[in-house]
Amino acid sequence: MTRRVGFALIAALAVAGPFSLAVSGQNYSAPPPLVITAFGNKPAPAYKVPLTPWGDPDLQGAWSSDDTDGINMARGGGRGGAPAPIGLYRTDEEQKQREAQIKAAAKRAETDATSTFRFDFGRRAFPQTSLIVDPPDGRMPAYTEEGRKRPMPRGTYGNGPLDWTTDFSLYERCITRGILGSSLRVIYGNGQRIQQAPGVVAISYEMVHDTRVIYTDGRQHLSQNIHQYLGDARGHWEGDELVVETTNLTDQTAIGLNGNGNRHSTQMKLTERFKRVASDIVQYQVTVDDPVTYVRPFTLSYPLTPLDGGDLLPYDCHEGNMALRQSLGAERAEDKALAEDLKKGINRPRRPVQDGLGVGGTPAAPTGRAGGPPPVGQ
Repeated sequence: MTRRVGFALIAALAVAGPFSLAVSGQNYSAPPPLVITAFGNKPAPAYKVPLTPWGDPDLQGAWSSDDTDGINMARGGGRGGAPAPIGLYRTDEEQKQREAQIKAAAKRAETDATSTFRFDFGRRAFPQTSLIVDPPDGRMPAYTEEGRKRPMPRGTYGNGPLDWTTDFSLYERCITRGILGSSLRVIYGNGQRIQQAPGVVAISYEMVHDTRVIYTDGRQHLSQNIHQYLGDARGHWEGDELVVETTNLTDQTAIGLNGNGNRHSTQMKLTERFKRVASDIVQYQVTVDDPVTYVRPFTLSYPLTPLDGGDLLPYDCHEGNMALRQSLGAERAEDKALAEDLKKGINRPRRPVQDGLGVGGTPAAPTGRAGGPPPVGQ
């Protein structure tokens, strides 16, 4: 198994303000330029991006968001409201403390593992205080009134009643975590393999084994009548940067860890930027623009580093997923038990499918389909 050297690099570029731009009949804001966060407020070291045999910048490899461990989605805790009094980067003293924490956590993970399962962990302490780089205060924009109406079904976290598979999120059904849900760091399965060929880039995600195909040959987007879980991606090169515009999304996924959070609309557009800024760092940035769901666009930027071990591991989720059958089976058994009790004159409350507990034994929210704990970073 390969080992990454834990060291702190630190620095950044200014974020340009958004302005309106008409794209495919929709009004979107132009996304900001790439913010290279990997080096903090220090200049990025000189680096010449390697090229593929056909001349495109070479992004290929097995990458991971594991080293964003400890970087919150937003600054100041919460969404909207007053500006957060925190800068984008840690102070030198805070960075030293973070380096010590990362080193100690990595040592514990290496030595204290007692089974074949181990949570993934970071080995490099990047200086960011939030993944959000725009708005400049690092706050997550508020939901619109319409956006607040679209909570993700949380069958595994709620007490039901569970009537059908649609009372679970797409992640719980082992279908997809969406684009951002597949890239953001979670407790394991953060591998992202980038492969290239002339006119095309493919990105495979470790967890829920999705693969995106991004055409860079100039072809047009699909008809606006076609919607897909991972949308329709079209890429082009701006110097050493791969810029990807994704439209034609469904309204069934969300922006958050594992695809949690309120669901976005079919009008959402994602603009991603990929740039190799060192032999072992790809800076990844994504601008989320969905005026139906959020009061303004926002942008996340963070470094991807080589995946420990170099190989995406199998994630046999849908193939072995018995949770839905068991949960729905328990609900139907409770339906039958309630009817039998009523025949005996016993009128009792419905027993919740989770017995009041969600994943990991945490208390489940009482609101059923829209219940469960708030997604981390949302």
